[in-house]
Amino acid sequence: MTQVNVNINGVNYEGNSGQTILDLCKANGIKIPTLCYLENMTPTGACRVCIVEVDGQRNLVPSCAFPIADGMIVKTHSERVIRARKTIVELILANHPKECLTCDRNGRCELQSLANELNISDIRFNGAMRKFPVDCSSPSIVRDPEKCILCGKCVRICDEIQTVAAVDFTERGFNSVVSSVFNRPLANTSCVNCGQCILGCPTGALREKSNIDDVVAAIVDPSKTVIVQVAPAIRATIGEEFGMEVGSRVTGKLAAALRRTGFDKVFDTDFAADLTIMEEGSELVHRLTTGGTLPMITSCSPGWVKYIEHYYADQLDNLSTAKSPHIMLGALLKSYYAEQEGIDPKNMVVVSIMPCTAKKFEAQRDELSNNGLQDVDYVLTTRELGTFLRTRGIDFANLPDEPFDHIFGTATGAGAIFGTTGGVMEAALRTAKFFLVPDDGKAADFVTPEMLKRVDFTPIRGLQGVKEAELELAGGIVVKVAVASGLSNAKKLMDDVKAGTSPYHFIEIMGCPGGCIGGGGSPLPTNTEVRTKRMQALYREDEALPLRASHDNPDVMKLYAEYLGKPLGEKSHHLLHTHYVKRGLTDL
Repeated sequence: MTQVNVNINGVNYEGNSGQTILDLCKANGIKIPTLCYLENMTPTGACRVCIVEVDGQRNLVPSCAFPIADGMIVKTHSERVIRARKTIVELILANHPKECLTCDRNGRCELQSLANELNISDIRFNGAMRKFPVDCSSPSIVRDPEKCILCGKCVRICDEIQTVAAVDFTERGFNSVVSSVFNRPLANTSCVNCGQCILGCPTGALREKSNIDDVVAAIVDPSKTVIVQVAPAIRATIGEEFGMEVGSRVTGKLAAALRRTGFDKVFDTDFAADLTIMEEGSELVHRLTTGGTLPMITSCSPGWVKYIEHYYADQLDNLSTAKSPHIMLGALLKSYYAEQEGIDPKNMVVVSIMPCTAKKFEAQRDELSNNGLQDVDYVLTTRELGTFLRTRGIDFANLPDEPFDHIFGTATGAGAIFGTTGGVMEAALRTAKFFLVPDDGKAADFVTPEMLKRVDFTPIRGLQGVKEAELELAGGIVVKVAVASGLSNAKKLMDDVKAGTSPYHFIEIMGCPGGCIGGGGSPLPTNTEVRTKRMQALYREDEALPLRASHDNPDVMKLYAEYLGKPLGEKSHHLLHTHYVKRGLTDL
């Protein structure tokens, strides 16, 4: 790349040809407001909020889409620029609903923040208000087109990052609207409920469907035993909802907070993550040794599962049959735990705190039930949990650390890293040796001494879209594995699986970029820097725990000894495994 010199606001900066003005400004700490800009994606310049003044250009130009050139002179906050930005924002506000005080995004709305930043106290224009119905058909996502500012972020995220294309622009001019194909309800489309559109939306046009009222009704019902479980990613994200530094580990405070809100028991989904490894690892070894369908692909990400059901239905046999961890724990709570405690499962309500909007869809799937009862009754996202705790006056940052409840309170580091891309695979590799050692405790002849000692598998860590690793066994046998996060990256791997050319034996796929630490229910904002810090927090959690491999979890081993029998046994198959559904591109 050629280096160029650009003068911005009277100061000279060096940049690279190909950079935009916005890129160079961001790199040098010069803040330019944006609404439609998406990190690492081709700019559209749709909102025009990022306009700047460039010498030699008659009109103001969008900095997100205007490349730098040697000798360029730029003004980012001249009076002309500020006046134009204010006018643009006022025009957006002119036909935007005035419901800020009751809007789900109040205080976190980018449009609201921009209006404050530009000191807009009066709107000079009276716009005609567009009228559209709110789409509440999805169990995960609510669409309110009247609050949409047509920035196009949701469209591009759904199409380019997730390759689902469930929504797009329709109509023209004033009547333009983001809608699903043929304006069908979102529930009747190929939407996978991942919620990445919510993370990108700058206003309240997209939000998760709230289950807070359902949970509160259950807690105050004296006839109900209400049990809550917490996903691995929550301990690295919920602190952000209370002003704590991104990447803060708040495991103990989380257990304390939930206990103070009226839940009867507070359990750790990490326990079930360890259980998932036992079942999934056994399944992989079974496939490897009996000629089963390979590559085997993880099934703990419900957005990914729905994606394969829509787009690669002929490859459903590649999916592991293991339920996701929170569903496994729900099934055990309504069977084993209910028997231990003498509770009628019909009077038990299981609530999962998840970083994922797709878990709401997952919880109501017919396939994830037993004896007419859903394994999990309600799912709250991380953001919903923040709201729930605030309304109950919980001073989260100053809570003491408390442990999770037992029977399901012991977890290993392997369970903790389930919350990040590569974590499921690394947990499986840590335990692979366990499944490859016969019952007599002696290493099988294809297990190497190096493999028996290995705990950390760094090649599959990080935010890269696709990662791969090889596990070399004795005799030159090599097991190849791959990891993908974000559905566009999953597509790259699945095209090879479909073509029969995939070189892998085992593939981990998470529907959201970065895995659960970037789930659609995560605190705002969620960007690359934030994802990285959350990921690092989970690896610190892993390193701090005394047990770091799933097969070392004594409570998991006790569960098998006293109740389940063995991985892939009759009882574990009935409670902990499931099947999948072929879907068309529309569910009518």
